[in-house]
Amino acid sequence: MKSNGTHVVTNPNGGWSVKKSGATKSSRNFVTQREAIAYARDKAKKSSGELYIHRTDGRIRERNSYGNDPFPPKG
Repeated sequence: MKSNGTHVVTNPNGGWSVKKSGATKSSRNFVTQREAIAYARDKAKKSSGELYIHRTDGRIRERNSYGNDPFPPKG
């Protein structure tokens, strides 16, 4: 199954980066996390994928799905 995720992560050189799942290079860099989230949310919606927003320590603080997510959940 192909991963279709977009991640907002800290940039080692300062600021925030947006990366696709599995990518080594960022697709775009931003000064603020807010700018990075807005850009990443738009990309995730267009690709019907997942958005992962990371904390400065690398842990995921928020996750949103813009794909075919069944509601209510089964089970």
